[in-house]
Amino acid sequence: MSAKDKEFIALDWLYQEIILDHYKRPRNFGTLEGANAVVEEENPYCGDHIIMHIKTDGKRITDIRFSGHGCAISQASASMMTEKVKGMELDDALKFAEDFRLMMRGEKPFPPEGELEDLDALRGVREFPVRIKCATLAWDLLQRSIIQLLKTKDGGDLG
Repeated sequence: MSAKDKEFIALDWLYQEIILDHYKRPRNFGTLEGANAVVEEENPYCGDHIIMHIKTDGKRITDIRFSGHGCAISQASASMMTEKVKGMELDDALKFAEDFRLMMRGEKPFPPEGELEDLDALRGVREFPVRIKCATLAWDLLQRSIIQLLKTKDGGDLG
């Protein structure tokens, strides 16, 4: 086995461990009192169900939580997403969500290894088209909620 093959196997193992860690110990899991947006979606193919709660100060995501159930990929992706976007300005989070979705669909290249931090672990999902929806479900919810929040002009409550 070549050194490159060993490196690939080690990296694959590390990515699996990161996904399992976020699945077993999700970050920002639960509900959020006083959320400006609460959105929900289900992936009928896999049975994933996510409810996302977002709190903003009008310009920035001040807190974000998710709840629900699903496969390891959907739950880990939601956990990683909340860590990545908490504190981001709404416009930046919206752009990052779209970029991530494009990367997962193979329509945009991934940045160099390490730039996405834990999200790098989801790179391999792109090789399994049926699982891409699992990895992007939370990101779809994030985009939908930010678009609605921006329509309120001040990041206020939806509705």
